[in-house]
Amino acid sequence: MKRRLVTSALPYVNNIPHLGNLIQVLSADVFARFCRQYGYETLYVCGTDEYGTATETKALEEGVTPRELCDRFHKVHADIYKWFNIEFDYFGRTSTPEQTEIVQGLFKKIDDAGLINEKTIEQLFCNSCDRFLADRYVHGTCPHCESINARGDQCEDCGKLLEPIELIEPRCGTCGATPELKNTSHLYIDLPAVLPKLEAWMEEASVDGFWARNAIQMTKSWIRDGLKERAITRDLKWGIPVPKEGFEDKVFYVWFDAPIGYISISACYTPEWKSWWQNPENVKLFQFIGKDNIPFHTVIFPSTLLGSGENWTMLHHMSSSEYLNYENTKFSKSKGIGVFGNDCQDTGIPADVWRFYIFYNRPEKSDTQFTWKDFQEKVNSELIGNLGNLVNRTLTFTNRFYDGKIPEGKVDEALWKDISEREAVITSKLDRAELRDAFKEMLYLSSLGNKAFQEGEPWRTRNDDPEAAASLLMNLLYLVRDLAILVHPYLPGTSDRIASQLGLRDLKWEHLCEMKGVGTIGQPEILFKKLEDDFVEEQILRFAGSQADRTAAGAEDNPESNFRAVIDLRVAKILKVDQHPEADKLYVITLDGGEAESRTICSGLVGHYSIDELEGRNIILAFNLKPAKLRGIKSNGMLLAAENKEHMEVLFSASGQPGDRVLLEGDNSDLTAPGKKIKVDRFFEGPILVKDHAVMVGETALCISGQPVRTEKVVNGEVG
Repeated sequence: MKRRLVTSALPYVNNIPHLGNLIQVLSADVFARFCRQYGYETLYVCGTDEYGTATETKALEEGVTPRELCDRFHKVHADIYKWFNIEFDYFGRTSTPEQTEIVQGLFKKIDDAGLINEKTIEQLFCNSCDRFLADRYVHGTCPHCESINARGDQCEDCGKLLEPIELIEPRCGTCGATPELKNTSHLYIDLPAVLPKLEAWMEEASVDGFWARNAIQMTKSWIRDGLKERAITRDLKWGIPVPKEGFEDKVFYVWFDAPIGYISISACYTPEWKSWWQNPENVKLFQFIGKDNIPFHTVIFPSTLLGSGENWTMLHHMSSSEYLNYENTKFSKSKGIGVFGNDCQDTGIPADVWRFYIFYNRPEKSDTQFTWKDFQEKVNSELIGNLGNLVNRTLTFTNRFYDGKIPEGKVDEALWKDISEREAVITSKLDRAELRDAFKEMLYLSSLGNKAFQEGEPWRTRNDDPEAAASLLMNLLYLVRDLAILVHPYLPGTSDRIASQLGLRDLKWEHLCEMKGVGTIGQPEILFKKLEDDFVEEQILRFAGSQADRTAAGAEDNPESNFRAVIDLRVAKILKVDQHPEADKLYVITLDGGEAESRTICSGLVGHYSIDELEGRNIILAFNLKPAKLRGIKSNGMLLAAENKEHMEVLFSASGQPGDRVLLEGDNSDLTAPGKKIKVDRFFEGPILVKDHAVMVGETALCISGQPVRTEKVVNGEVG
């Protein structure tokens, strides 16, 4: 078959991809580039996965619509992949009319085939928001570690997987109200009914398509443990509507619709998409994913296609990589740990250098580790000391002593026998998507050339034995030409620079081992810059901790930036004040913070203000403090007060309504609020001061509804 359809796992839209995520899109890019060079008709598609709970949740947190969020992050992804020189035929997205049409069409096919069942389950429902809550929308206290940062799917602190009904004091993640259990109906795909077809297909496809070992093991494990009916609908707004009577207010579960995105993205690219996706006799499908996505591509997606009864192009080869870890820990999008796509650009290190190390260190059969020291060592020794050295010394010598023209000489039959055998191995490995091994064979060829140059001593033989020197340089120039062809899928920018210096017109695979085609040698240039120790040490310090830590560190010298990134102040109205039953100096204060339910704080105002002086007044609330227990009562925030040696006064607000943001002067009211809860010591790292009665952050006044916040008694002091 001369047609190859290539996909890489669709990146979820609401995060910036890190190096570990980039492995799949880069791997598919290398394979697709090789296929094109070799002469296969090739289509490589990818795109952002945009529907689902995570998108809806993040959009709510940021105060934007899901569409606005997806538009922004789709561009972020596209820009990063463009910088990495990834050559998609089409980079699309799943929130398109084509996706809706194809997903709904497939659903109707499998429904007509009797493979869709209805079940009623209990799910948490928020009466205030009038909707069922997806797992991530339920917040509460973890039953295992008692962290208040648990969600309905997982605890952020201890990492335990959870069910929403397990949470202690569950609350709606949107409005804070307490949800209740209600019955809801959902649709399930009958995977056990598809199993005979799935097993028959897999037994053949996994062998013919030489699947990775982890793909076979994980798929067999799923089947061995017994396939179960699996829900394909959710109670959400952001998704593809279910075209079935009684389920019009539901959408398809993202795991069901996302893999179908490969098909719809192809349909967005060409009206001839069926010639790729419904043409199994003439098209082979190669898919590049991480190991955590294996079951969706070897069980769920194939079951959907097989269950439809249509003649789909099915998975041929599954290239499923293991994990790339970062400095002895895991990359984490949610925690911001590691080097991310935008970070790579900011380092000033060229894209090809990153591409080199990702493939030199690609986690094909086991997890691998990214460390800055290993990155430095491999770049300096292999990329520069081996490949870059051969290209530079060969071209420089030719340019200097042969006027930039390829010298005439004899073909070194022994050398080219070794080269041609290695190139055959490389071609075979690339054809099977064994990308790391193929790349290392290329670097072996480069070291072979360096060895020949060193042993041939052209600096001596050009005078002592001119014919030997000319022959050596001729052979090495054609080896450099072959390397330009071979490394093109991996290092396209570098390959093009070498080709330009050699005067090459094209880089087709068929030109390997041809002793012709090299023109006049251009002015040689250094391909790569060495990574020096001090530079690498800077990067190690720069990328220590999480992205949030790095953002905060960068804002330390800028109090205003720190405030915007970390602190959320709101107007709140005091509804009720009681004496704390266990603490003489504490009041228990009930507040209206503009939320669905009131919140409680504890404050040490006894002796400074009477209950009557507080009740009914608007104050400024530190809204995003982590709750803390004070003498047995949970305090969910802190009111702000100014003080100096003479006075202490609460910051009362004459303007604004409960829930209004307290912003820096000049900031727009639609500025996104910090979503992360912080500890009280983190709050006090960014001092708020009183200067001539004005409440200031750095040199900027705090305002409510555009009006500056001012004190009456405290002329100069601190706020806490």
